[in-house]
Amino acid sequence: MEVGEIKNIEYSKRFLKSLNKLPKRTIGQAGEKEKIFRENCFDPRLKTHKLKGKQQDSWAFWINDSYRIKFIFLNDNKVLFLNIGTHGIYK
Repeated sequence: MEVGEIKNIEYSKRFLKSLNKLPKRTIGQAGEKEKIFRENCFDPRLKTHKLKGKQQDSWAFWINDSYRIKFIFLNDNKVLFLNIGTHGIYK
């Protein structure tokens, strides 16, 4: 997949609901990582990785040691953020 700059991010209802439950510090960190993601979704600081098994169409990147954002590519410059949280988002 040849991906350039991410021009458009959509947010699922589940993502927005989970985001509102996070600590303020984590929300701030997520905002900083989203800025990096928009410029280069495979920036090494994000540790972006493809998921396996039942979620093989999804990807995730790190916010910090505990929290991740799970997403899918809609096209080369548009993604949908599916969920945000700890490893529980992979279930």
